[in-house]
Amino acid sequence: MKYISVAEAAKKWGVSERSVRGYCAEGKIDGAFLTGKTWNIPETAEKPDRINKKTNTPKTLLEVLKAEKAAKLHGGIYHKVQIDLTYNSNHIEGSRLTHDQTRYIFETNTIGVSDGTLKVDDVVETANHFKCIDMVIDSANHVLSAAFIKQLHAVLKNGTSDSRLDCFAVGDYKKLPNEVGGMDTTAPENVGAEMKKLLAEYNSIENKTFDDLLDFHYRFERIHPFQDGNGRVGRLLLFKECLRNNIVPFIIEDDIKMFYYRGLKEWQNERGYLRDTCLSAQDRFKKYLDYFRVPYDK
Repeated sequence: MKYISVAEAAKKWGVSERSVRGYCAEGKIDGAFLTGKTWNIPETAEKPDRINKKTNTPKTLLEVLKAEKAAKLHGGIYHKVQIDLTYNSNHIEGSRLTHDQTRYIFETNTIGVSDGTLKVDDVVETANHFKCIDMVIDSANHVLSAAFIKQLHAVLKNGTSDSRLDCFAVGDYKKLPNEVGGMDTTAPENVGAEMKKLLAEYNSIENKTFDDLLDFHYRFERIHPFQDGNGRVGRLLLFKECLRNNIVPFIIEDDIKMFYYRGLKEWQNERGYLRDTCLSAQDRFKKYLDYFRVPYDK
C-alpha cells in the first residue's frame, strides 16, 4: 500500500493540514500511523466527517485525550493528566520538582527558580515524561510489545546523566543486576526471555480485567528490565492499558505511595492490598472525569 503525507492529504481533500492531523489523532483515518512525528496516510483513504460534527456516540476518555492533544487544548483532562501523572510518577522516584514547577514546564517549556537549586535530571525527565504520555495516547490501541516498551524507556531517559554512563543502556534492557524494595529481580541475561514470556501471556488474554492489568504491572516490576526508570515506565504502561481496555485509569499520588509499594510486595500473597489502593486512586480519577464531563463505565 502507498502512503501520502499530511500536506498531500490536505491538498487532496481541500482542508488544512491541522485538520488532517486532527483526523489522524482521533483515529478517523483507517490505517494511518505515526513514524516519529510524521503521519503516514493510506493513499486510498477517504476524507472523514468534520471533527466538529455532532454525534450521539459518547466519547471515550481516549478519544477526548486524543482530541485535546491534537487541538493543543489547555485546561482540560489532557492538560491535567500530563501534569498530575508526570508530577506524581516522578515524585515517587525522588524528583524534587514541585507540582507548580511541573505545571510551569508543561505550559511554558521553561522553569523558574526563585531560591535553591534544581537537579538537571529532574527537569529533563519531566519534559521527557510529557512526551512519553503522548506516546501512550497515540499508541493506546496497539498491542503491547517489547519494542514499544523500550522506546518509552529511551524517551524517558534521553539526555539524562544516566544516558552518559557506559553501564546504562538507554532504551534497552539492563546490563547489571538490580533490586527493588530489597527484593531480587531478574538477572540481566534472563530479562529478554522473561519479558517475551510476560508479553505473550498477557497479550493472549482476550478480555482483560483490572486484576490482569495489575498482575502485568507486578510481574513487570519484579523483572525490573531496565537499569532505572522501571517504575515510571511501568505506570505509563498501566495507564496505556487502562485506555486500551476502556478501564478508568488512575494516578498513584504521594499520600498512597506506601500502600502501593506494600501492594506490589504482597501481590502474590494478598492481592487486596494493591487492588484496593489502585481502586482508591481510580475513584479519585473518576472525580476528574466527572468534572470534565468525560463519560465512563460506572
